[in-house]
Amino acid sequence: MQPPEKTHHVTDIDTLKALGHPLRIKLYTALYVAGTATASQLADQVDEAVSLVSYHLRKLAAHGIIEEAPTRGDARERWWQATSTVISTRDQDWRDAPERTAVHTAVSREYARQRTEMYESYLDAKPAWGDEWRNVAFSSGYLLSLTAGELGELRDELNELLGKWRERGNAAREAGETDGRENVAVNTYGFPFRT
Repeated sequence: MQPPEKTHHVTDIDTLKALGHPLRIKLYTALYVAGTATASQLADQVDEAVSLVSYHLRKLAAHGIIEEAPTRGDARERWWQATSTVISTRDQDWRDAPERTAVHTAVSREYARQRTEMYESYLDAKPAWGDEWRNVAFSSGYLLSLTAGELGELRDELNELLGKWRERGNAAREAGETDGRENVAVNTYGFPFRT
């Protein structure tokens, strides 16, 4: 089960550092997709030792990114779940000190690297997906001429649109409508550049 619609807006550097660890990003992603999972289940997914995964899960929990889920099964293992549907950072929250700016940039680079890695994994596995999925998967780039205000409007509209589709998918899964449903990654970036 996905957490209720909630954004965790990160503004403290310790939480940002905790989120920026490469394995923690993978664990959070796997946990979010699963809804709830144990350290053992996640360790299998990321091909790491259960003890290492447990350590990193506790670090994420210490910063309020995940929490223990209601006990399932025989309660010998902890079940974990995400605490929010969106984790957000805003550039303006990190400009007040060079160290904060550097950490935010480094963490943003790691997220971008893992998103690229995820897409490249899809490209490598594309022949294994049926035509139904291959025909609708997309990768698009747009070069626009906008003001800063217009870029902000575009960001807000995209967030609203993607939130609608996230809710639709979650509602379908909650209703047991899983036939033909897969996890889908949508990554968008909007930033200025000069030629």
